[in-house]
Amino acid sequence: MLRSGAARSLGRSVFSSATPSTRPTRSNATVNTFIVSNTRASGLRRPVNRSLTVHKPVTTALQRYASTVPVGPGTAFDKIDKKAEMARAKEEIDPDPDAVSIDSSVRHVFGEEGVEDQEKDTDMLAGVKADIKTIKDTFALNDVPREALYIGMAGVLPYLATSLSTVYLAWDINHAAANGSHFMIPPHTAEILLHIVEPIQIGYGAVIISFLGAIHWGMEWAKYGGVQGYKRYAIGVVAPAVAWPTMLLPIEYALITQFLTFNFLYFTDARATVRGWVPPWYTTYRFVLTFVVGASIVVSLIGRGQIADKIGRMPGPADRLKALRDSQMESLEREERERRAKIVAKDEGEDDDEEEDDDD
Repeated sequence: MLRSGAARSLGRSVFSSATPSTRPTRSNATVNTFIVSNTRASGLRRPVNRSLTVHKPVTTALQRYASTVPVGPGTAFDKIDKKAEMARAKEEIDPDPDAVSIDSSVRHVFGEEGVEDQEKDTDMLAGVKADIKTIKDTFALNDVPREALYIGMAGVLPYLATSLSTVYLAWDINHAAANGSHFMIPPHTAEILLHIVEPIQIGYGAVIISFLGAIHWGMEWAKYGGVQGYKRYAIGVVAPAVAWPTMLLPIEYALITQFLTFNFLYFTDARATVRGWVPPWYTTYRFVLTFVVGASIVVSLIGRGQIADKIGRMPGPADRLKALRDSQMESLEREERERRAKIVAKDEGEDDDEEEDDDD
């Protein structure tokens, strides 16, 4: 950009008023030239150009301030306290033979004097200990109300009992197949008991899932975290809508579906805790309960998988509905055949009567 002459002259006037002039005069330049030529001839060190000192007014002022400002009241910056030095000199040094060693009089390059610089041993299990501490803090549940904790843990015991029963019955069936004799329960009886335990586990899981969804309805009615409306009501609707149809599925598919539903509800409860819809301790409480239930489902699936080829599949509700429909169709067909047979018999009786009348 081009500036006018007035603007340049105005800037020069402001700058010249703010800073002193640093341009040496002709007489100063002549004197400096004379001094430099004489020092070169005499072999002495070249002096500093005195005209440059005017360029450093701030630096010079700071140096003058640092050398003249006292440390304390009435004390010069570099003044030595002779009384303190004399008192220190008269003090006796207590002998300490234990502190004398090879390195006691050696000053290390990388270190400070009077400070022990010992390399600490690396704890190889520090990470494992930290993880164990985290697990202990998670399962401590100190903030959870005791009533909710006791009732919640008691609520998962039936689910855990059905899973352990499934594992034991599967092991007994495998033991009988491998050794030719059972351990405690005959294989046929174990299979019948297994077909009784499995529906109980699926039905109880559907009840728990429905209960977990209903909690959000209670929170909405209590207006905990404010009124959320349909968003919170939807959790209580979706949970039983997914849980109860699992009773119509085969055992493996039902357990997998409930496992995914429990984890989805835990994620939903964790998000609700972050948003303030439930108490802060609820997410930790739900984690422990979901961990127990999820482990139980995995155990049941493992036990069921070990005997999949050794037992027959139990007819589920869908099979029962199909059997009921088939029986109803057979009953209708039988009634239709009987009705037609009666009609035919009636027609044949009427024909016989007509023939007898004709003969008469």
